[in-house]
Amino acid sequence: MSSSPRVTSRAAIAARLALAGVVLYALIDTALVLLRPQFSILHNAESDYGSTGSWAWLMDLNFLLRCALSLAVVGAVSLTASRSRGLQAALGLLIVWALGSGLLAFFPDDPAGTPLHTSGAIHLAIAFVAFLVVLAGTILGSLALQAQPRWRRFAIPMAVLSWGALVPLLLLGRVGFHPHSLGGLYEKIFLGMELLWLALVTVCVAQWSGEALEAGSVL
Repeated sequence: MSSSPRVTSRAAIAARLALAGVVLYALIDTALVLLRPQFSILHNAESDYGSTGSWAWLMDLNFLLRCALSLAVVGAVSLTASRSRGLQAALGLLIVWALGSGLLAFFPDDPAGTPLHTSGAIHLAIAFVAFLVVLAGTILGSLALQAQPRWRRFAIPMAVLSWGALVPLLLLGRVGFHPHSLGGLYEKIFLGMELLWLALVTVCVAQWSGEALEAGSVL
């Protein structure tokens, strides 16, 4: 896909913001493990850190950050990759994932073993849809991007991360978030793989954009 230096610069900025977002997201998640030790890394859902109590606002902030960084990835890819039906579908699914992630901040969940309220039920429904669409979006995105010459060298890691994320999601669906299950671990592995896919894609965009700008050429 050919683009002007201005578009290339915009893609580079979007990619760098997305990468910074992924790093910050991981740091906030790590901080919440220490700030809310009553929740188990192995057993509790990530969303439990946003349930009623101290530091819940920090998890809400992270949901909004996940929305923003995901939209930045969509923007970076759309500015640098050749358009195809498959890629457009993938980016559309990632937009749904991003918006769903943001909405989670406004509907606190109810940790397993506590009464389920309306807000918690809505949270679960949004998370269910968001998980499915990000899985489909990254798989479709991998298939669409590997067909383009510039992306073929990254085809294997993209495929491993996108298809591999299906395993922890299926395991999560099997065990759920029961008090002594490993549902929390499986969910975190799934989210980690999806975020790594987003980070990998943006690293590619940042690399190509930087090379093009340095050379003073057009992508």
